[in-house]
Amino acid sequence: MSWLQVVVLSVVQGLTEFLPVSSSGHLRIVSELFFGVDAGASFTAVVQLGTEAAVLVYFAREIWFILTGWFRGLFNPAARNFEYRMGWMVIVGTLPVAIIGFLGRDIIREGARNLWITATVLVLFSFVFIFAEKFGRKQRSFDELTMKDAVIMGLAQCLALIPGVSRSGGTVSAGLFMNLDREVATRFSFLLAIPAVLASGLFSLPDAFAPQAGQAASALQLGVGTLITFVLGYLSIAWLLKFVAHHSFAWFAAYRIPVGLGVMALLALGVLQPF
Repeated sequence: MSWLQVVVLSVVQGLTEFLPVSSSGHLRIVSELFFGVDAGASFTAVVQLGTEAAVLVYFAREIWFILTGWFRGLFNPAARNFEYRMGWMVIVGTLPVAIIGFLGRDIIREGARNLWITATVLVLFSFVFIFAEKFGRKQRSFDELTMKDAVIMGLAQCLALIPGVSRSGGTVSAGLFMNLDREVATRFSFLLAIPAVLASGLFSLPDAFAPQAGQAASALQLGVGTLITFVLGYLSIAWLLKFVAHHSFAWFAAYRIPVGLGVMALLALGVLQPF
């Protein structure tokens, strides 16, 4: 893998990881369009560690309260407060993507990276955003989150294993359908992603050096890529939370649909290859 690829793909990852436009889909498209080769799911998973580090830093206070509240509640039933329940919600909500991601890892790394699938999903899933905004009442606050919300948003997170869906897009849309406030759904989406993405990145670390599919990267390249994604990821979190406080997620559909249709056109013309 060249340094140009590392920098470009890391910038794309950092800018798109938290936006509902699918970072994995964009990495797949940019890799094929500009470099003529797929960087691979393993490289993507590893540089995601940088964006997840950004989540850990940005939400450090909330994460600390959840962790300490969860551990206190384990040993003291009288201390089982909202943070304790939130800890279990994150754990339970993570289980579906952990199980499906592990069992379907070969399909995810190869078959699901077909650009026809990515382009189609970019278009079709955009309408989920639109319907979620239209029908979700957006009334429920953060302290009204329940285990049911965690399970449904956790199941929706599994859709992000398909490049083109978007982790935040899937989970936030599910939250909106459950009538959560848009900003509440977005914040919980970030928290829900932490265990799954950290586990995926660490699990994929050996394959990033010698992947079964995609290109190998050196330790220095992975380190630089992770640093880039951390900085840009942090800025993206801050921007998105301000954006969703006043704007609809449907705005992202207006971006995703033309991109998906454009990729389909390039595939049909032979400019891009599906694999």
